[in-house]
Amino acid sequence: MTVMQQTPIKSFYFEHGPHAVILLHAFASGPVDVRLLARYLERENYTVYAPLFTGHMTPDFMDILQQGSPEKWWADTQAAIAFLKSKGYQHISIFGISLGGTFAAKALEMDPDLTGGGSFGSPILRKRQFSVHDTFMRMAKANYIRYHISEAEMNSKLEWLENHVDDMLTRIADFTATVADHLPEIHQPYFIGQGLADEIVNPGSASLLRDSLVNAQVSYHEYPGATHMITVNKAHKQLESDLSQFLTKLYE
Repeated sequence: MTVMQQTPIKSFYFEHGPHAVILLHAFASGPVDVRLLARYLERENYTVYAPLFTGHMTPDFMDILQQGSPEKWWADTQAAIAFLKSKGYQHISIFGISLGGTFAAKALEMDPDLTGGGSFGSPILRKRQFSVHDTFMRMAKANYIRYHISEAEMNSKLEWLENHVDDMLTRIADFTATVADHLPEIHQPYFIGQGLADEIVNPGSASLLRDSLVNAQVSYHEYPGATHMITVNKAHKQLESDLSQFLTKLYE
């Protein structure tokens, strides 16, 4: 059986108040990661844009590796900033979860016009990491089942992914290392959120990030018992409250 055709999931843009927030999603996921947070911020009178990284949220996880790359995702991030600037927004902040947080940090390093930003569960500075490889493969299999791929075709695709995903993870790690090297260039206020039961990113990475932001005012938040996706799990309400306070102060 071939891939079932479904409507592709795209970026979303909630145009509301005069202050704009970019939310970047995780590796192998999509803007759904941040939709709950985006709707909350919209109710708080922020304009919110959540772009889709190249290769993501298609029926085939091979697209992430074949179409995407850290360089393309960085270009997607730059395009998101340019989009909001083209809409006339002058006060823009940028945040991301997991991989998205890496690109949010790079944006703050490169663009001093950004008002502030931060990261949620992002391994920008790495303590011993857990297996992203295994998580990716589980997500890929679940996605193929969702799209009703035949078992034979699914097994073929999973074998290809098994043999190629580590190359992409190495590229991501190399890109992230360059972002980590330039963290002292961030001078804008920076928000860090970290679930202490994170099963993908070592929670200790968050404090390393905090300590490396030597020229930024850091708002640091830990969420006991919370797993990786703090934008949607049991920590999400506290995260929303903490981020709202951060943004209120940021845009004073």
